[in-house]
Amino acid sequence: MKGRNILIRDANQRDIPAMMELIHLKAEFDGCLESVEATPQKLEIDLFGEKPLAFVLLAEVDGDIIGLATYHFIYSTFLAKPGIWLDDLYVKAEYRSHRVGQALMLRLRQIGQEKGCGRIDWTVAVSNEGGINFYEKIGAKLINKVKLCRLDGLSITVE
Repeated sequence: MKGRNILIRDANQRDIPAMMELIHLKAEFDGCLESVEATPQKLEIDLFGEKPLAFVLLAEVDGDIIGLATYHFIYSTFLAKPGIWLDDLYVKAEYRSHRVGQALMLRLRQIGQEKGCGRIDWTVAVSNEGGINFYEKIGAKLINKVKLCRLDGLSITVE
């Protein structure tokens, strides 16, 4: 990949097939391929509809989409500032260690700065040593004092 330029850009509706591929690759990497319920139609509505629920940055090399970062805005009452929740960061295996993830995170940091955000938060699997090393290398602090909590499926349903 030496000498090739990495382009980081906002996704658009024409990118949905490539985004679906990356979502499936990410789920496979995470060992939970069966949990993917995303469809092109859902992504079109949720990401490019009247009120987008989230945003997607794409990494491109020579016209090929090779990575993505999905995020949405949050709010910290402690900081009294907006923040960013990075939902997924994924780079195709053959492009890792070529600064693609770093370029995606740099653009996300720029967006955070532009929007006056106080922080960017995300999770990383404890078994993802490569990801943990990458995040620490770019300056992230791993916080072990909290645990992820989740209500999903039937747990969200109120009777």
